[in-house]
Amino acid sequence: MKKWMILAALCAGYGSATSMQGEVVYQILVDRFADGDSTNNQGVNKDDLRAWHGGDLKGILQKIPYLKSLGVTTLWLTPIYQQQTGNTFGTAPYHGYWPADFQKVDSHFGTLEDFQTLLKTVHDNDMKLILDQVINHTGYDASLPREKPDWFHGSNCESLGNPEVFCPLAGLPDLKQENPEVAQFLMENDLFWTKLGVDGFRYDAIRHVPADFIQKLGAQDQANGVFTLGEVFETASVQKVAAFQKLGLNSVFDFPLREAINQTVMKGAGFSQVRAILNQDSEYTNPAELAVFLDNHDVTRFASGNLFEAEGAKRTQYGIRALMTLRGFPVIYQGTEIAMRGGNDPDNRRDMRFEESWTETEKATFEVTRKAIAVRKASEALSKGTLKLIPVPSAYEEELLLFIRESGTEKVLVAWHNGKERRTFSLKMNVQSPLTQDLFGQDARLSGSNGFLHLSLPPRSAAAFTHPE
Repeated sequence: MKKWMILAALCAGYGSATSMQGEVVYQILVDRFADGDSTNNQGVNKDDLRAWHGGDLKGILQKIPYLKSLGVTTLWLTPIYQQQTGNTFGTAPYHGYWPADFQKVDSHFGTLEDFQTLLKTVHDNDMKLILDQVINHTGYDASLPREKPDWFHGSNCESLGNPEVFCPLAGLPDLKQENPEVAQFLMENDLFWTKLGVDGFRYDAIRHVPADFIQKLGAQDQANGVFTLGEVFETASVQKVAAFQKLGLNSVFDFPLREAINQTVMKGAGFSQVRAILNQDSEYTNPAELAVFLDNHDVTRFASGNLFEAEGAKRTQYGIRALMTLRGFPVIYQGTEIAMRGGNDPDNRRDMRFEESWTETEKATFEVTRKAIAVRKASEALSKGTLKLIPVPSAYEEELLLFIRESGTEKVLVAWHNGKERRTFSLKMNVQSPLTQDLFGQDARLSGSNGFLHLSLPPRSAAAFTHPE
C-alpha cells in the first residue's frame, strides 16, 4: 500500500467540512490584510505594491472580532508556505504562490504555532478555515527543481500532450504529477495540513494539473472529510469549469457567472448572459456547492468597473445583495465589503483598510454587506435552497431577472432590476399577496392581486421577498 494511503487512513476524521452550503466565505490575502507582528517585517515596503507589506497570521487573529461582526463563517487564506527568498520580475513572493517548502510557514507570516493558534481560535468562534494549496509548481528560485530535476517537466513538455497541463505556467517550474514520487510528495503535503485540522483546501490553477491526479487528491480529501474547492480560471465556458467538479472536487469557482455579473450589475449590460449561465446549472455535478464571487486577487476589483467612485460603490452594494441571493456559497474578497478599488495585479492587492480609516461611503457599504449576509444566513431558502428561474415577458428580459429560491416549505422570490430609473413591473401570476417589503430593507415592494404580481423596484437593485402563495 502506498505511503500516502496509509497516512490518509491515519488522519481520517481530522476534517469536518464536506459541504459549504450555508457558509459565507471571506478571502484573505495574508500579506495585505493586517500586520499583527512587526518583528517579522523583513523587507517590507508599503510604497511598493510588488513588495512585502507585513500582513501576517497574528494580524488575522486580531481581526477575528471584525470578521465576526461582518458575519462571515469561513476564512480562506492564500498560501502560507515558506516562499522563495528572492524576487522574480521585480516582485516578492508576498502572495504565497511561489513555494519553496510546502510544510513550513513563511517567516513573514509567522510560525506553525501561530497558524495552529489561529486555527483553534477560528474553530472556537464556530468558523471554518480553508487553506490555499499549490499543486502545479514551485517558486522560480526554489531549491527543489535543482535538487530533483526529474520531478519537473522539461523542454519537451509539448510532446507529452496538452501544453496547458504539461508545460510551465508563466515559466514556473512545473511539477510532474505523473511521477509517483511527485504524486506522493503532494499527497503528503496535503495530509500534513489535514492533520492540523483545516476544514478545506482551495486548489490553485487546477486546469494546469493532470485530471487523474486531481481525482486522486479529491478522493483523499473526501475520505478525510475535507472540503475541496478548485480554481479553474475560465470565464466563457460553463462546460470547461463543470468538468473539474466532475473529477470529484466538492466545488469550483463560478467564473462564468462572475463575468456575467460584472458585465450586468457593474457595467450595465442586460441580463441575457446571467440567465444563460444559470440555465446551464445542470452541467455541474452539484451547483449548490459552487463558489460565487464578485472579485478576487486575480481580477480587477469589482468597484473599479465604473470610472466614478461613488457609482462604483453603489453598484457594489447592488452586486453584494445580488451575490447573497444566488445558489452556491458566496466568497467575499477582503475589501469588497467596503467597495475597495483597484485595477489589474498588483493594484487589486492594496492593503486592507479598517474602520478607523473608512469614508462615509465605505461605512455605508459595509453596513449593506453586513445586512445582506445576515439576511442570507437567516433564510434557509437563500442559504441552501434550489434556484429556479422565472420567465419574464421579452420586453422585460434585459432589465428584470426573477428566480425562486426554495428549501423545504420556505420560498423566497428574488428580483434583480438593472434599469436606470425606478420601475413597476406587472406580471401575469396567480398570487394573492398583501404589500410586502424587501428582506434587505430597500424601498422595494411586492404585491399580488387579480392574477398579477406587481413589483416596484428601485434602479439597479437586487431584492428578495417572502414568496407570495
